[in-house]
Amino acid sequence: MSNKISQAELSVMEVLWSQNPLPASDIALHLAGTKKWNIKTIKTLLSRLVEKQALSTVRDGRRYLYSPLIRREDYAANAARRLSDRLFGGRAAPLVAHLAEGRGLTDEDIADLETLLAEIKNDR
Repeated sequence: MSNKISQAELSVMEVLWSQNPLPASDIALHLAGTKKWNIKTIKTLLSRLVEKQALSTVRDGRRYLYSPLIRREDYAANAARRLSDRLFGGRAAPLVAHLAEGRGLTDEDIADLETLLAEIKNDR
């Protein structure tokens, strides 16, 4: 992926990560409840995502079907890494501490973090 995905583009990606391939009209229907975008806006966002190599297109008659070229998990890991690098010098602990202070961690969050840390430690 050549460029970062904007917040608006991420909304489109979320639709396609949940269901694909889809034409622009179906993506617009999925977003209609939360966004006041017309079909031209959706097509502009799709075009940008294709240009960024985040989506692929397949011609289907007179329309195009769009599918993600990147997985949600890969995007999230990359975005978290960039955030950690930019704000916390690449260190994970201050990032987690900041998230815990801002939102608080539930018992389930803490258990998940402990499990993750144990898995990472065992993999080393």
